Amino acid sequence: MGLHRTRARGVVRGAVRGVARGRGGTQPGTGAGADAEGDAGVDAGTDAGADAGAAADVVGDRTWAGEVRAAVFCALTLFVLVLIVDGANTTLTWPRAALWAGLSAVLYVVLHPARVTAGPGWLAVRRLLRTRRVCTGLLTAVRLDGGVAARLVLRDSLGNRVELDPKVLTDNPLLLHRLDRGARDAQARGLLRTGVTVLHRFTDRADAEAARAVFEASGLTPGLTGESARDS
Repeated sequence: MGLHRTRARGVVRGAVRGVARGRGGTQPGTGAGADAEGDAGVDAGTDAGADAGAAADVVGDRTWAGEVRAAVFCALTLFVLVLIVDGANTTLTWPRAALWAGLSAVLYVVLHPARVTAGPGWLAVRRLLRTRRVCTGLLTAVRLDGGVAARLVLRDSLGNRVELDPKVLTDNPLLLHRLDRGARDAQARGLLRTGVTVLHRFTDRADAEAARAVFEASGLTPGLTGESARDS
């Protein structure tokens, strides 16, 4: 009788241990499951960090959003004004309203500014229908076309070509810095041989404006420092 009881207790203990092991293997966050979840979390965090770093490396035109709003305002103003004039003359009809809407849309397309962005080794100009990009480290020519609206033309060794308003660079020192860094790399490789002085003029002008802003913020006058500033 004692032997049977001992065997029964052994069987019960074995069953309890088996159940406990089964529960431990299926619990989330333990064993191989925890390792897999941890690896997945690390991979996801790494990918997110890489994406955030890549986005942080891209700089853009800080005045672009304001110019877009101005273009929308001009187009809407034209549309409203012609509707008011037509309505006052009792000549407003659906076909005429569609015509004014089309003209306003054309005005917006004309006024819509190109968006200039730059990252490590590249500069892109995006318009409504197309985006062009050059590799700044492979630039072969930089040319400033004068005229009614000055345009800065960039070409690289891959045959890519972009045009942009030079004012975008003067208004955005970070964009100019990215372009200048890539141009220096291209010049060191012996690729950029024409247009170096053009970029130097832009960088010198940007440095002068930055220095003037520092003097104005500190209450000094450019050219007056030290004893001269105190005497004034």
